[in-house]
Amino acid sequence: MTARAELIADTALALLVDRGMRGLTHRAVDEAAGLPQGSTSNHARTREALLEAAVRRLADREARALALEAMPAPDGGRAVLADGLAPTLHRYLTDHRDLLVAPFELAMEATRRPALRAYYNTMGRRFREPLTALMRGAGSADPERHTVSLVAWAEGMMFACAVGSFHPAVPDLAGIRAGVAELLHGLLESPAQAQVAGQAGSVTRGEQ
Repeated sequence: MTARAELIADTALALLVDRGMRGLTHRAVDEAAGLPQGSTSNHARTREALLEAAVRRLADREARALALEAMPAPDGGRAVLADGLAPTLHRYLTDHRDLLVAPFELAMEATRRPALRAYYNTMGRRFREPLTALMRGAGSADPERHTVSLVAWAEGMMFACAVGSFHPAVPDLAGIRAGVAELLHGLLESPAQAQVAGQAGSVTRGEQ
């Protein structure tokens, strides 16, 4: 992206947070960015193009904030993986709160625009594929399905902290780490181990 393209896309994201989808117009971007009238239209002639620019810029900024490439090697075990994932999520929730609202605005709009939905999903693969590799390396029996669960949990936490009941106070690092560890334990425990644990629990309850 050129410097002007980044400015336009960053301004579009800021407007989504401050004014919602209805407040995002080419004219509003020009005014908020301090650009000559028509600059945004020259860069993104249609609303669809402006939204795609916002999605692309959001993905770039999220990638830098999450830094998934810096995650520890997953073969170090669940504890090591939790130690890597938890600070990443906590940092995103606390230091990048300006990025928390815009994804939900864009995701909702994508449900009404098939072309934007396809583009949004393509950008999303930038994050799903590294996470799937992490889950596979950690010994997941079904890394694609487990990635869905991991992403759903993380996005649920983001929603809660962006606009939901945890908006006033983000859970601390220890709380997020405990949640990640519990989730990974449930996902990565082998079926055989789970079955043995379940049978042991049944026997224990039967003896009471």
